[in-house]
Amino acid sequence: MSGIAFEIAARDGRARTGVLRLPRGEIRTPAFMPVGTAGTVKAMLPESVRATGADILLGNTYHLMLRPGAERVARLGGLHRFMNWDRPILTDSGGFQVMSLADLRKLTEDGVTFRSHVDGSRHFLSPETSMEIQRLLGSDIVMCFDECPALPATQAEVARAMRLSMRWAERSKAAFGDRPGHALFGIQQGGVTRELREESAEALKAIGFDGYAIGGLAVGEGQEAMLGVLDHAPGMLPDDRPRYLMGVGKPDDIVGAVLRGVDMFDCVLPTRSGRTGQALTRRGAVNLKNARHADDPRPLDPDCLCPCCRGYSRAYLHHVFKAGEIISAMLLTWHNLHYYQELMAGLRDAIAGGRLAAFAAAFEAARAEGDLEPA
Repeated sequence: MSGIAFEIAARDGRARTGVLRLPRGEIRTPAFMPVGTAGTVKAMLPESVRATGADILLGNTYHLMLRPGAERVARLGGLHRFMNWDRPILTDSGGFQVMSLADLRKLTEDGVTFRSHVDGSRHFLSPETSMEIQRLLGSDIVMCFDECPALPATQAEVARAMRLSMRWAERSKAAFGDRPGHALFGIQQGGVTRELREESAEALKAIGFDGYAIGGLAVGEGQEAMLGVLDHAPGMLPDDRPRYLMGVGKPDDIVGAVLRGVDMFDCVLPTRSGRTGQALTRRGAVNLKNARHADDPRPLDPDCLCPCCRGYSRAYLHHVFKAGEIISAMLLTWHNLHYYQELMAGLRDAIAGGRLAAFAAAFEAARAEGDLEPA
């Protein structure tokens, strides 16, 4: 093990709050990691991301290996220096993107050969090459290389992919080696089948990791099925290690997962929504494209303290989105990331105070109330 420290400070039911300590800084859990796919959180400066309350970012092995290249990033001082972010970074393994984005891929026991979606160039990713790319990037938390089949899929296909991923997890651990100050997370697979999830968890625990991710969800199975898996999957993983639900999600997904014992999250939703005119608020999603906002002098959320809500009206946000102005993506992304971090802080405080059930009820009540009535 790498000596990475994870301390659970309080519990409320199955939910936990604590701190994951890494050399580059502490991560308060439950934590949301903004996605910086290509070395940038889109439409945000790194200092602005930090100002929202983010303790850690996610970077993407697949995209960075294709452009600008992991060797180039390493020559330029590593990903932290390259993108001017001095706090922790988690990099995913590239497996999900290879399966979902790459062209003409060929999967074998050794790894995956594929053609880049950028320029058609030919590449190979395996547990060993994924570990090397993530080492060159200098990420603080490294993810095992795995195969994540899209759902729906047959149980036989999910089982095959899970068992291949467990063999790849063992190879990832061997290739990761001894890297003090850096953590390696294993990834549980198994789709929505409890027995396969249990088999995967037992295989991962036998190998031994610094943290454990729950993978293979938010890939088309729907929220009810996802939460059904989370009713048992987190408890299959070691209690004294962080649990990371990959690629999730919507605010109500996150609250539901925290209630079930998950500690870490990432999702492109707040940044992607910010670029497409959608704000995510405590009252639910608000579509700034709608004409009803055109004459509305009120802030997006009168209770929000982000720069977007403190300084700009709904009428302005509607105008700059319709005009295609870059500031629209900047302001809405900042608001969305601020809201996500505010939600995580609220969850942490509620768990620490033993009031998580009341917090979750208030969260649902605000969403049920809906957006402000038209001005």
